[in-house]
Amino acid sequence: MSDSHPSYIIGAHRFEAEPLASGLYVVATPIGNLGDMTIRALATLAGAETVLCEDTRTSGKLMERFAIKTRLAPYHEHNAQKVRPQILARLQQGATIALISDAGMPLVSDPGYRLVKEAVAMGIPVTACPGPSAVLTGLALSGLPTDRFLFAGFVPQKQGERKKLFAEFARLRATLIFFESPHRIIETLHDLSSALPGRHVAVTRELTKLHEEVLRGAAAEIAMQLESRPSVKGEITLLVGPPEAEEEVSETELENAITHALTEMPASKAASEVAKRFNLNRADAYQRILARRESDGD
Repeated sequence: MSDSHPSYIIGAHRFEAEPLASGLYVVATPIGNLGDMTIRALATLAGAETVLCEDTRTSGKLMERFAIKTRLAPYHEHNAQKVRPQILARLQQGATIALISDAGMPLVSDPGYRLVKEAVAMGIPVTACPGPSAVLTGLALSGLPTDRFLFAGFVPQKQGERKKLFAEFARLRATLIFFESPHRIIETLHDLSSALPGRHVAVTRELTKLHEEVLRGAAAEIAMQLESRPSVKGEITLLVGPPEAEEEVSETELENAITHALTEMPASKAASEVAKRFNLNRADAYQRILARRESDGD
């Protein structure tokens, strides 16, 4: 077999890449362990005319590992708007182009989404070669419910925005999945502890790599574990379990809570505290307080 023919190597064996139909191929790459690269992904990268990637240096190591000679071209958030029309024009002319990210499935928190969206709108064939994903790998290892989950991307850097986001998802009965920086994970866990008390949490770090780690428990407890270390390193996928099943709240218990809250704070704040405690709608709690005041006035 000629080295000039599209091919790839696994171990000591070289394989010829089958011809590909024209179109855009979205190809998943390993999130750490190169052994997770699929045979279909290798054949697709070898058979494509061009491989679009976030960083040619990072992807170059992957291509070199499997002796794939396909040309790499950068496609990332800084040049996407400029080069996307050129890529789409080539695809319309019948080119075969693969899209990868630095790690995992493209389009998850990277600019590939717009390329796929516009390709679909133009009638260009789009094919996905599925594979590794930090989102699903973290979910599988977390020990948290998997029947419903929401991937919410990267946690906001500012504390106020983080707390607002957590409050937004407070009533959602699904496991929440975020990406987070090792430099902010501790403060994020503290914010989680106050914004979503009682939730089960999993911090998954360096997934599929040599130092893979999964920490499970309450957010505050995991924060304490990490605070005891000299530093926290590695890519992190943070998972937050859904709220526990709601318990039936008696009218007496609810009214007593309102009475107690009103002795210590204004009506508006009392409504917020009671709503938070019993996982109620704040407007409903405030309406109860107003109704009580009208009743007392009579």
